[in-house]
Amino acid sequence: MEEGSNKTIVCSVLFLDIAEYSRKQVAGQITLKEGFNSFLSKAIASVPVNDRIILDTGDGAAISFLGDVGDALKVALSLRESFFHEGVLMAPPLLVRMGINLGPVRLVRDINGQPNIVGDGINVAQRIMGFADTGQILVSRSYYDAVSRLSQDYAGMFHYQGSRTDKHVREHEIYAIGYPGELTDRWKLASGNIWQAASSVFQKASGVQRALYASIAALAMLVAVLLNALRPSPAPQPQVVEAPVQPVAAPEASGVAGALPKAVEHEAGKSESTTPATEKKPVVAAEADRKPATAAGKGGKPKAAQPSQGEPRQAFAAKEPLKQPVGPEGARKSKPTIRTLEETAAVEQGAAAHVNLAVSPWGEIYLDGRMQGVSPPLVELEVVPGKHEIEIRNTTFPPYIEKFQLKANEKIKITYKFSN
Repeated sequence: MEEGSNKTIVCSVLFLDIAEYSRKQVAGQITLKEGFNSFLSKAIASVPVNDRIILDTGDGAAISFLGDVGDALKVALSLRESFFHEGVLMAPPLLVRMGINLGPVRLVRDINGQPNIVGDGINVAQRIMGFADTGQILVSRSYYDAVSRLSQDYAGMFHYQGSRTDKHVREHEIYAIGYPGELTDRWKLASGNIWQAASSVFQKASGVQRALYASIAALAMLVAVLLNALRPSPAPQPQVVEAPVQPVAAPEASGVAGALPKAVEHEAGKSESTTPATEKKPVVAAEADRKPATAAGKGGKPKAAQPSQGEPRQAFAAKEPLKQPVGPEGARKSKPTIRTLEETAAVEQGAAAHVNLAVSPWGEIYLDGRMQGVSPPLVELEVVPGKHEIEIRNTTFPPYIEKFQLKANEKIKITYKFSN
């Protein structure tokens, strides 16, 4: 630049901006700026000093190339390569946007007497940069028209992006080198966000590329399945079988259908002849569902099986199989309700919770995997406070499953209608 010169020329301007620079802490800003300056110094090393003017913008830089119009593109591509392979690995990552314009600028001296540039050429370069995504290079129509005439290789680099409007309502036709978010995707991949990066790459791919990616993924899944199938099965481990806790069978209470009555307790070893008069034998299943015993009583009618001498009635009740009601005809039979000793204790202490049922047309009720009866006529359950799962089955429809949690003395209502 000649001493005291103050003239207007047309030159290419490269404007760079560090993404989210102002949101970083001071230590992070210093790290980003030092890395940015290092990459920039290497990229412009081949451009003569008299052919370039660099302005530091704080969160980036503006470089005017007074010589070859292709110098701006060469420097931008060199910087993009450095940011893509090294900048994303920094902490914090260096993510940069770039814009190039060819336009008029005026060469002046700043307050320190150093060369400076002002004018529409640098202003438009900044606005073009504002349209770019991280890692993307955007150029104006004027720069594309000039550089695409230099080489066919240059022309093949650009993708037309259409017209954009800046904040001053000025239209700009822009061309892109690279796709939006490439630098961000590289950063996600380097930082371990593999799935986010792969998803972003897939969304930006063309139809042929997507088909290729899908084929590769399917092939990888097939190989994984084959390897898993060929893997030898582990040796069987010995299983420790614990004695299950036998549930207590209780008859239906009089009054509300399906209500849980109090359990009838029996001492082990007590025979039938020593049973008090007020203590009735537990009815495990309705007589219509009980299989007749082999021994016949008076009149030739089959007599129900009796517990042997010294056998607890709970153990006898547990051995008796229960027929599960199936279909609407099962709903007309009175079935027992099965509960554990813990639930029995809760009912006796008056701390049970209540579940009201309204099932249409009918359904088999399972509470925590145990059959409770058929609703209707079963309309209420008494359960121990805590978490439970209820399953309503109907042979014609898929089952309905609901999980709930109840407190002591709490009541809820479950209404379900099976329909196509």
